[in-house]
Amino acid sequence: MSKKRDYITREGWQRLADELDYLWRDKRPHVVRCLADAAAEGDRSENAEYIYRKKELREIDRRVRYLGKRVDELTAVAPRTDAPNTIFFGAWVDVIDDTDARHRYRIVGADETDGPTGAISLHSPVARALLGRSVGDVVLVELPAGQRELEVEAITY
Repeated sequence: MSKKRDYITREGWQRLADELDYLWRDKRPHVVRCLADAAAEGDRSENAEYIYRKKELREIDRRVRYLGKRVDELTAVAPRTDAPNTIFFGAWVDVIDDTDARHRYRIVGADETDGPTGAISLHSPVARALLGRSVGDVVLVELPAGQRELEVEAITY
């Protein structure tokens, strides 16, 4: 039985790998040193610095474990260059909705989604409706709040 791979852009994968490297090589050793210093101060049960650093170390270790597993599970995908006028994974898409409001989305993996920047998951209803479309296409998106019509205005990679 083959396991389904999760996709991520190369930039997104690099950000996760960089965060893992930073946590493991820079932040964790610093927190361990601070924890040792706090432990050397004496009674640990009432030492706020010691308690705080133990909690911080647990959080770093949890994130390192998660990132270590996740980076190995993800498949980094390069943007397609063979059809620049078609929407594929990694594309920036400018659309106009049925109220003439303009929106800019980038279709990315679930680990990279970020509402304020317009990065939407490839599994979202909007992304699924846009994939494979071209400039000028009008798509009908089924959302929890109802249907929404989007016209593709521009595609960039």
